[in-house]
Amino acid sequence: MNFNANTGTRPPMARKVKRVSDVNAMGYNPYAPQPPTYQPNTTPLTSGYNSYDSTPLDYGNPPVQQAYAAPTQPSFNPQNTNAAAMSFNPYAPNTPSAQIGNVFAQPIVQDMAYQYSQQLANTGKTMVTQGLEQYVAISRLKYYFAVDTKYVMSKLGLLFFPFMHSDWSVKYEQEGDPIQPRFEVNAPDLYIPTMAYFTYVLVAGLMLGMQQRFTPEQIVMQASSALAWCIVELLVYSCTRYITNLQIGLHTMDLLAYSGYKFVGIIASILISLVGGRTGYFALLTYVNLALAFFLVRSLKAQVLQEKQVQYYGEAPVPRNKRRLYFLLLIAISQPVLSWWLSFHLLPPITPVIANR
Repeated sequence: MNFNANTGTRPPMARKVKRVSDVNAMGYNPYAPQPPTYQPNTTPLTSGYNSYDSTPLDYGNPPVQQAYAAPTQPSFNPQNTNAAAMSFNPYAPNTPSAQIGNVFAQPIVQDMAYQYSQQLANTGKTMVTQGLEQYVAISRLKYYFAVDTKYVMSKLGLLFFPFMHSDWSVKYEQEGDPIQPRFEVNAPDLYIPTMAYFTYVLVAGLMLGMQQRFTPEQIVMQASSALAWCIVELLVYSCTRYITNLQIGLHTMDLLAYSGYKFVGIIASILISLVGGRTGYFALLTYVNLALAFFLVRSLKAQVLQEKQVQYYGEAPVPRNKRRLYFLLLIAISQPVLSWWLSFHLLPPITPVIANR
């Protein structure tokens, strides 16, 4: 006897239940995979194995799902920068700036950049040298600083005692260039005038400090004043040569060197005033200026007076020689005047003595 659940009493005014013979038409799929359910194990745990058999107990762990281990980032060694730059790093940001940084970190690129910078520096140095050569001959300027200790001591002795010197000629090389000052004591140099100028500024600061008049403005004023007078003196000599049309063998650097020797006598006169007062100052200033004038006349005589004469039609050579002689005397006389002007104001003032009443 078959049992039918639909048999029995039906409720009044109810719709008849439709009999379905195919359950698949209703959406039911008995073969659809069902998700596993987690059933906790309530069996008391006494040991790692069942007490009745040797099978391990099921602790009711959830089903194991397959997982991928997180990749680890390779370690970075800061001492081995080249290897880190050349190796591939998948975790580095794939950006243009990062790629450019890796390229510049390569040794080949660094060597190329170093060579390019050296070439650029050499090119700039050449351009600067060529620009300066238009105004000041660098090779000629090196000649005036080619000195040594022996030359400096001999030149200082010649400036203070020129009366004991006999040979005033300047020797020349086979190419026609004068011999360097370290091999010829009669050759002009710019080392002694430059060092004497800076020493003069220091001595001026010492004298002003002893008189309680030292200020930074005063020392700057002394340095600029001395430099300005040297420039004015050089301009006067150059203008005189141009106006009188003197064709002499003196260069501008030669005139600057000869006019800078006066700072040696100025320094000695100022320092002697600390011991001998104004009397010692005027006595030594007179002597060093006479010695300097004698030194200039004997040194410049061969280059100013003994010049080859070119006599033109209707022109006598005597007036030309007089102009050269006047130019030589101008140089010799202007040095004592400038020496006194640059040193007298540094002496301490004379304090009047008040008689006791």
